[in-house]
Amino acid sequence: VQLQASGGGLVRPGGSLRLSCAASGFRLRGYSVGWFRQAPGKERERVSCIKASDSSQYSADSVKGRFSISRDTAKNTVYLQMNSLKPEDTAVYYCATSTSIYACTGSQSDFVRWGQGTQVTVSS
Repeated sequence: VQLQASGGGLVRPGGSLRLSCAASGFRLRGYSVGWFRQAPGKERERVSCIKASDSSQYSADSVKGRFSISRDTAKNTVYLQMNSLKPEDTAVYYCATSTSIYACTGSQSDFVRWGQGTQVTVSS
């Protein structure tokens, strides 16, 4: 039972990346799934989240209009599409799951299963 985050890399400002969060050993559709990021010396930040109950989405103000989250039930994967990337988006990105319907706007401690992280670097 695990989450595997992938898709990170080096991209120029203004570029795009798509991160994947693939689950093995369990079905993601019953969980709220969040994407988080942590830059060196900064606290972990919730970036985007999709609720289990109705697939409604939450995005942090810092990424609204640029990032979007989606779920592919058949592939048991949640994606984070990141467009118009900025240097300040540089961080390690993690995905995590929660059984709570309040997780997307609640405490990060609601998320109990975490992937290993994937590095995103935005630089010219």
